[in-house]
Amino acid sequence: MIYFDNVTKLYSDHAAVSDVTFGIESGEFLSIVGHSGAGKTSLLRLLLVEDRPTSGAVFFEKTDIHRIKAAHVPEYRRRIGTVFQDFRLFPNKTAYENIAFALEAAGRTDEEIRSDVPQVLELVDLASKALHFPHELSGGEKQRVAIARAIISQPDVLIADEPTGNLDPVNTYDIIQILKKINDMGTTIILTTHNKGIIDALKKRVVTMENGKVIRDDAHGKYIL
Repeated sequence: MIYFDNVTKLYSDHAAVSDVTFGIESGEFLSIVGHSGAGKTSLLRLLLVEDRPTSGAVFFEKTDIHRIKAAHVPEYRRRIGTVFQDFRLFPNKTAYENIAFALEAAGRTDEEIRSDVPQVLELVDLASKALHFPHELSGGEKQRVAIARAIISQPDVLIADEPTGNLDPVNTYDIIQILKKINDMGTTIILTTHNKGIIDALKKRVVTMENGKVIRDDAHGKYIL
């Protein structure tokens, strides 16, 4: 589904990504680990066409994504949902409105919004908090809203970039269970994390990066650095 083909990304004389080659299958749950500066975020930026590789190519299905015309990049990005450590919710919108906004931006009808938003709120166990504003939600609840917003348009891939970095162990466990549930429904998950406990508990594929290179690729990996 996704393939990094001998990808290198240079910033001045520094290689953020260096000769990286690996693929991600449709429906896979992949964790990318590594110390700060290892190249994880640079890989994600390349996948989201926020940066271009210095050499090599990134394929989504059969498409070299960095050859997509600029006018079609937003359409491509709608196939990928993104969740970040800092939630990125609109403070003046309720949980329902934060999620509905993603559908409005995609041009969905009011009827579709009224149908889909309650369903995704139910999926992330937040149906009772639909009318709450972000300041009325816990950190874990905010992240569940962010996940709901990211998957409301049914993307093929969900990128979760350090989604539990600001959460306590209980909320961390809840978020990972939701990501596993979404993966079980067929969505490809790409998770970056520094949390050894998450990786060891998942027992899913782990790609380990160091100094811009992939140094390990384990089908049922543990956090080894």
